[in-house]
Amino acid sequence: MMSPIQPAELGFFSTLAASGSLSAAGRELGISTPAVSKRLAQMETRLGVALLNRTTRRMSLTPEGELYVEHARRILAEIDDLTQLLGEAKAEPRGLLRVNATLGFGRSHVAPLISKFARKHPQVEVQLQLSVNPPALADEAFDVCIRFGAPPDTRVIARRIASNRRLLCASPAYLARAGTPKLPQDLARHSCIGIRQGDEAYGMWRLTSGRGAAQRTESIKTRGTLSTNDGEIAVNWALDGHGILMRAEWDIARYLRSGRLVPVLPGYRTPDADIYAVWPQRHQLSARVRAFVDFAAAEMVA
Repeated sequence: MMSPIQPAELGFFSTLAASGSLSAAGRELGISTPAVSKRLAQMETRLGVALLNRTTRRMSLTPEGELYVEHARRILAEIDDLTQLLGEAKAEPRGLLRVNATLGFGRSHVAPLISKFARKHPQVEVQLQLSVNPPALADEAFDVCIRFGAPPDTRVIARRIASNRRLLCASPAYLARAGTPKLPQDLARHSCIGIRQGDEAYGMWRLTSGRGAAQRTESIKTRGTLSTNDGEIAVNWALDGHGILMRAEWDIARYLRSGRLVPVLPGYRTPDADIYAVWPQRHQLSARVRAFVDFAAAEMVA
C-alpha cells in the first residue's frame, strides 16, 4: 500500500525537477547533494515508484515523476493563491466595486447607502448601475447585485440584508368609489395597476391565507387600464386613485403611515420580497465586497 504523500515533499520535488541535477537542487535548497539524494530515495521508497532516472551525467523524470511534479506545482500554486486571497480578505478595502440595483430601490436606498460607504472606505471606487430588469445572476459585469427575493441559482452567494413584504394597497378615494375587496377573487372585478418587471408572470397575483396544513394560495389574474415597468410611476398612479397596487413595503410605507394609501386584503400574504445582496462565488474573500455587504446589512437594519 502506498504511503501518504507528505505536503513538504511537494516543494522539494518541484525544486528538484526544475533544477536539473541533484547538486543544483542542493544549492537551491541549501543542503548537500547527498542529503538531496537521501531525501529523494526516501520519497521513492515510501511511494513505491521511481520518480527520477539518474545517470552519472544527467537526470530525467520518470512518467510517475512527471505526474507527481505536475500535480505538485498545481497544488503549490493553489496554496499561493489562497494565501493571497486571505491576505486581501484582511486588508483595507480598495479597488473597483460594481453594484447593480433596480431603478426605484437603487435611487431611494442603494445610492444614499453608497454615499455613506464611500466616506467610510475612500479607497474603494464604486460604480452603481440601475436597471429595470435585474441582470442574470451569472453575469460577470457586476460584483454585487441587490435583489428582491432569495435567488435559486447556486452559483452565487446570497445574504439577506433586510426584511421586506409585498403589500396590496389603494387610495381611500379609489376604494370609496369602487368598493373594498373582501376576498382575493374580488380583485378580478377591480382596476389593478400592473408592473412589468423581471421574470414574474405579469398580472398574476398570488395571495396566501392560513398556516400549516390549513394554508391555501390563490392565483388571481388581474386586469386594469394602466401598466408600467417603473415602480415609482405605479405608486403615483395608485396615489391618484387609479386602482389597486401590489408593491414592496419599502416603497409605500410612508404613504401607508400618512393614510394616502390604505392596505387591501391585509389578512392575506403575498410572495416574500426580502432584500438580498448577491455576489459571485469568486468574490467570497474580496475585502471590498465583504465590506460593502456588511455595511449594507447594518445600514438597512438601522
